[in-house]
Amino acid sequence: MNQEIKAPEVRVLDDQNKYIGIMPLVDALRLAAEKNVDLIEVGPKGEPPVCKLIEYGKYMYQQEKQQKQTNAKQKQAETKVIRLSIGTSKHDLEMKANQAGKFLEDKSKVRIEIQLRGREKTHGDLAKEKVITFMKLIPVEHKIDQEAKKSPSGFFAIVGPK
Repeated sequence: MNQEIKAPEVRVLDDQNKYIGIMPLVDALRLAAEKNVDLIEVGPKGEPPVCKLIEYGKYMYQQEKQQKQTNAKQKQAETKVIRLSIGTSKHDLEMKANQAGKFLEDKSKVRIEIQLRGREKTHGDLAKEKVITFMKLIPVEHKIDQEAKKSPSGFFAIVGPK
């Protein structure tokens, strides 16, 4: 901004983004002073750098507004959790797989957990197999973000939308 700009020559735009021209920094600063605005560097990587004649407060307001619009368009990926157990029946697995499919269609990730309690902890191989079977039952195309891994309370896997 203003005196902090180091380039000897700058490409100047007005507040409506109309091209004024390439000029020495001194002339650009003089033009900004005449119009009672600031000279703000908006494109430092250009040759020569691009500067804009605009009030600093107005420029910052435009930047915040643009950032809010960009953030509003982005959807944050949520992680939904589906819990299973060793005794979950085939029909219940299918129902939960359909629900996982709906989550994946909404662009959410799904964490599949299987809880092992008491003597079930000795059957880790069955739990891992049940998680893998469940992932195969999901009707929607998906990618496996994290394979079935052991956790302190059982096994879990994470799948995401393709």
